[in-house]
Order: sequence, then C-alpha cells, then structure tokens
Amino acid sequence: MKNNKTGLPPAQKRFIELFTKLTHRHSAWQVWSDFIEMAASGISNTINHTHRNVREANFFSLNAKYNPSEQKIFPMLLAEIVQALEINPEQDFLGDLFMQLELSNHWKGQFFTPYNICQLMAQMEIADLSKKLTETGFITANDPSCGAGATLIAFANEARSQGINFQQSILFTAQDIDRTAALMCYVQLSLLGCGGYVIIGDSLSKPATESDLEGPDVWYTPLYFLSNWPMRQRLGLSKTSRS
Repeated sequence: MKNNKTGLPPAQKRFIELFTKLTHRHSAWQVWSDFIEMAASGISNTINHTHRNVREANFFSLNAKYNPSEQKIFPMLLAEIVQALEINPEQDFLGDLFMQLELSNHWKGQFFTPYNICQLMAQMEIADLSKKLTETGFITANDPSCGAGATLIAFANEARSQGINFQQSILFTAQDIDRTAALMCYVQLSLLGCGGYVIIGDSLSKPATESDLEGPDVWYTPLYFLSNWPMRQRLGLSKTSRS
C-alpha cells in the first residue's frame, strides 16, 4: 500500500490516514472489501427492506471482526466519502482511492478507467438529452462493466451540465462481475443521488433480465424508490438510451 500521500486531495489524505489505522491487524484488501460491503449494506437498509435481514446480518458479521476502536473508524471513512462527493461530485472518489492504495494488484492487474477519460466519453456520447427526454419521458444509462461507476458518474455530471435533473430524468443501471467493484459503484451512485440499481454478476454470460431483478445480487439505490422508478418503469414511459 502506498504511504506517500504528497499531492493528494485533502479528502483522500484523510481517508488514507484513517484507513491505514485498520491495516495493522488486517490486510488492506480485506479492510477495503469489508468496508465497502458494510457501507453498501447500511445504505441499502435505509429504505429497501427486501433483503434487509441478510444484509444486516452480514454487516454485523463483518463488523465483529474488528475491535471497538477499529469499528469507530468505519463511519468516519463513510463520512469522508460523503463530504468529498458533496464538495466535488465530478470525480470517481472510490476508484481513485482504490488505485492509490494499490489494491488493483488483488484483481490481477485490473484497473479502473480514469475519470477524465470517462468524462470525455460522456461528452462525446451525449448529444441533446432534452430532446430525448421530450420524446421518451426518461432515459436509461447502462454500464455492463461498471467498476466503481466512473462512466455513469460522468454521464450524470454531463447531464447536469446540460441543465438536466439527472436525479429525476435518468435511470442508472450497472453490472460488474466483481462484488466489491459493483458495491463501490452502488455506494457512489447512492451518495450522488442517482436512481437505479447495480447487479453483481457476469453481464456477458448472464445478462440480467427482468426476472432477475428481485434477487439478492441486485442493489437498488435509495433514490430508485424515492423517485418512484418502479412505477415509472411499469408505465413504460421510456425508450432506452445506453451510455
């Protein structure tokens, strides 16, 4: 794990300082995956009760691996993410941290696409969202290999730059074969107020169908329910646009 924090944004520095305190008795990778799982479970259980008992039990099981002083650090880590995304929503905060902590080594060389490249892709892909919304009512942005969610985050921010309320007008859907990556995406989409869901699974060998969307590997963001996306989908108000 990198110890040189020179040049990092203040929020990343604070996060890494807190995170390092948890790595004396546990591996950095284990701490990261446990934290992401607990953060995702906590967010999900605020509004979605379908899998609440299982996710809550998993949360407490993971939390029990750490002593009381270590347990106090986890909410502090989540608070740093919340604050960082509030100050600057135009970033892949968790993806950048993942690379800074050199955790990609555990994924045999898998790397996340830098946010500035995702931003450029979004600018190239998005034409006139206002016209699409007039025609369809809302649109869907999908990433079948989402990683930490940088592509969808960039899409949301580009929509906002066009004066589009992405929280009400765009349904975000994502999938990734790696559980931790998918939940990183889920945490960030949730905190940024994106309505949608993230699926843990292989989008190539088993693309999700409507019948799969009630399973335990589907994680709905809070705004999916608060913006009444289930009803809006049932009414069939949209044609799908993929980012």
